[in-house]
Amino acid sequence: MRLATITNWAYGATVVLTIVSSTTMIFASNAQDRERAAVEQRYLLDQATAELGTDIYALSDRARQFVNTGDPTYLAAYRSEIAALKSVEDRIRHVGDAGAAAGELDALKKAIALADTLHDEQESALKAHESGQPDVARQILFGAEYERQLDRSELEVQRFQDRLDSRIEAQVSEATELSQLWKRISETVLVLTALLVLFVLYFIFKQRVLHPVVRLSDVVNRLAVQDYAAEPPEFSQIDEIGDMAQAIRIFRENGLERQRLEAERDADRTMRDLLSRMTQRMQGCDTLHDLQEVIQRFVPEIAPGLPGRLYLLDKRRNLVVEAGSWLGPVRSADQFSPISCWALRRGLRHRPAGDNVDVPCDHIRWDADRPVDTLCLPLTAQRETLGLLYFEMPEGETARSAAQLIYFDMLAENIGLAIANLQLRDTLREMAMADSLTGLANRRQLGHVLETQIAQAERLGEPLGCLMLDVDHFKRFNDVHGHEAGDAVLRAVGQVLANVTRDAGLAFRYGGEEFLILLPTLSVEQAEERAQDIRGRISALELGHGGKDLDPVTVSVGIAVAPIHCGFDRLVRTADAALLRAKTLGRDRVEVAQLRKSSSE
Repeated sequence: MRLATITNWAYGATVVLTIVSSTTMIFASNAQDRERAAVEQRYLLDQATAELGTDIYALSDRARQFVNTGDPTYLAAYRSEIAALKSVEDRIRHVGDAGAAAGELDALKKAIALADTLHDEQESALKAHESGQPDVARQILFGAEYERQLDRSELEVQRFQDRLDSRIEAQVSEATELSQLWKRISETVLVLTALLVLFVLYFIFKQRVLHPVVRLSDVVNRLAVQDYAAEPPEFSQIDEIGDMAQAIRIFRENGLERQRLEAERDADRTMRDLLSRMTQRMQGCDTLHDLQEVIQRFVPEIAPGLPGRLYLLDKRRNLVVEAGSWLGPVRSADQFSPISCWALRRGLRHRPAGDNVDVPCDHIRWDADRPVDTLCLPLTAQRETLGLLYFEMPEGETARSAAQLIYFDMLAENIGLAIANLQLRDTLREMAMADSLTGLANRRQLGHVLETQIAQAERLGEPLGCLMLDVDHFKRFNDVHGHEAGDAVLRAVGQVLANVTRDAGLAFRYGGEEFLILLPTLSVEQAEERAQDIRGRISALELGHGGKDLDPVTVSVGIAVAPIHCGFDRLVRTADAALLRAKTLGRDRVEVAQLRKSSSE
């Protein structure tokens, strides 16, 4: 119940009690008026009765004075007063009008009747006096019988007054008691009104205002410092305090929602920072190994608690092969065909046991009784499939927010772009470092490889050999058969060199018709044996062009082994010098560099 309703009810009750109190006060006043009226009536009746007694004694006195004195004045006065007397009814009418009861009036009539009997005696006495019998007159007026009649009349008047006094006293007493009763009722109602007002004030300002406000004040203070763990008290009543509690509860819910949104925003910012840093690190990777290290380091932070794998597409074998993993995934195979994954088939993320039921991928070990929740994200760039990002969801987890799925999509997109950029960079590097005609590494690549091989040989204390080859009379192939024939000769020589090298990437086209081969860990004799083998294989080539057989192809070879023939920094120049000597000595031969005569050579 609202405070306004309580106040209205209390106001209504107060008004009712006030009306009751006023009514009782009016009744008390009326009772007092009745008391005053009874007293006044008693006074009027006493006065009327006193007049009757006065009339009785006055006439008797006038008659006696006349008989005693013979003075006609007294007789005249007597006659005048007798003439003024009216009938009994007329004489008692003003007493009845004053409030005398019927029984009282009967008693008064009896007293008047006795007084009228005395008037007859008085008339007899007066007549006797007038007839010259004063003694008889005196005997009548002063006789015992007259006195008895006078006393009886006085007694009847006294009885009337006693009865009148008893009745009036009873009325006065009754009016007094009623007045006091209504007065007590009025006072009681006033006290009840005061108590009601005090109770309402106590209930409203202490029970319904003070205590709730103190509790709400504590909650407001805690909410002011963003302590949203403070819960507003529950108030079932519907009033202003309840409205305040509801407003505070809504404010707290808004604060909690704001905190949740801020937490989501902070988590989103953190996630985007992680994705940004991961993207920056992937952009700085030079090799696939570096890229795998970055992915294995950042993905568990971006998707905590989710085991997973990174797969790359091996186009030569048409297989998706594991390139890295984290947190120990166990459900997916190490390698599989691209058609085994629905994500790679559709080019979209695939989750067979998520919010919507879907077809599981063939590369996942699936148990129909206990399905596993997995997530496959295709890695694509420029509409080309590059690999797969695979996650295993925790058991019991069925829902992920749209924002989290967006993070997974962004992660897959960034990784796909990084792989595409790295592959494009490798392709461009291979194009820049390889000879487009022979497929061998070019002279630019030689600088990087030679630096690496020299550092390794010096560190391990092993020899490093170098073969310099030159196609003999190569200009004649171009002049006689054309440049296409010359290109065919160079391709064939490059193929032989690529096949005879133990490690890929150690055969180079040095320039024009010159080639170079690095031979790590080989001695001078082994290097010379390898050179003779190469020269023999090239000599055995049977080439044709334009329907015609080409002349036999021969090469001159110069050999140098560091640190035997020279220092590592002069290895290529020393081998080139040996090649020049082989060409000078007649071509189609192998020449070993001369041993250096001093440490300076």
